[in-house]
Amino acid sequence: MPKTVADVMSRDPISVRPETPLQEAIKIMAQRRISGLPVVDQAGKLVGVISETDLMWRETGVTPPAYIMILDSVIYLENPARYDRDLHKALGQTVGEVMTKDSLITTEPDQPLQKAAQLMHDKNIRRLPVIDDAGQIIGILTRGDIIRAMAASQD
Repeated sequence: MPKTVADVMSRDPISVRPETPLQEAIKIMAQRRISGLPVVDQAGKLVGVISETDLMWRETGVTPPAYIMILDSVIYLENPARYDRDLHKALGQTVGEVMTKDSLITTEPDQPLQKAAQLMHDKNIRRLPVIDDAGQIIGILTRGDIIRAMAASQD
């Protein structure tokens, strides 16, 4: 019988709130050896995800967008809004300032595991928050969960 997300997901994932200090989230991720955390509001609804990728800006810094000057006018060769966003992430002090909140990708517990794995592969993401009908986070599906399910099915 095909497996569903609920069969292999990690239940009751560790989560943080937007107002959580960034250093606290970094400690949780380091101590638990996890690469990302769901971010929930007071009601427990998913509002974002903070990942290693979001945190890399603190160490790597931000490069200003390339531009040219023509007749005392600045013409950006890249979108300056992206620079503003990246700079905000690099200087952020709370989870809410650094987390990814746009275009969150989630799944439901009854989704076939194969479809969820395909979604993770297509979108190049490492974790997939699992939400119920009310938008509450009930689990998280990671690449490791899928690999462990594959290994168990071979036994």
